[in-house]
Amino acid sequence: MRHGRDGRKLGRTASHRRAMLRNLVTSLFAHERVQTTVAKAKEARREADHLITFAKRGDIHARRQVARYIADKDVVRKLFETIAPWYEERNGGYTRILKTRARHGDAGEMAFLELVKTEEQKRAERKERLEAATAKEKKKAARKKEMAEREPKEEEPEKKE
Repeated sequence: MRHGRDGRKLGRTASHRRAMLRNLVTSLFAHERVQTTVAKAKEARREADHLITFAKRGDIHARRQVARYIADKDVVRKLFETIAPWYEERNGGYTRILKTRARHGDAGEMAFLELVKTEEQKRAERKERLEAATAKEKKKAARKKEMAEREPKEEEPEKKE
């Protein structure tokens, strides 16, 4: 019987499994969404939720506990300053798994593991993306206009009389 034996082995040694999950969780916090297999996503979700709970505490001991697991200092800073405040009012359920497809090579069940966001956050991100796209278009149009002005215009040949 498997009493008290939780977690998946994922076909790896303990050190490889731990390193893989650390990298997956770090990528999740850095990019806010990762694509992986369903089994890996379910294991990474446990770790990610645990780390977000630490980050909500916000004290120095919690920061050190998280830094033991996540090696990238910038990601630790993002977790404490950006991600944790999103979930101040929430008691768990910080991530979601969205099943997507069967992988072509081995028919492995794939999924997105992503951080849950409120509607306000989604609207703000959408607005930022639209502003960035319009700014990019304006910059592109200005560059095109500048290049057109820069090109030497062909002059009419002079007539000899």
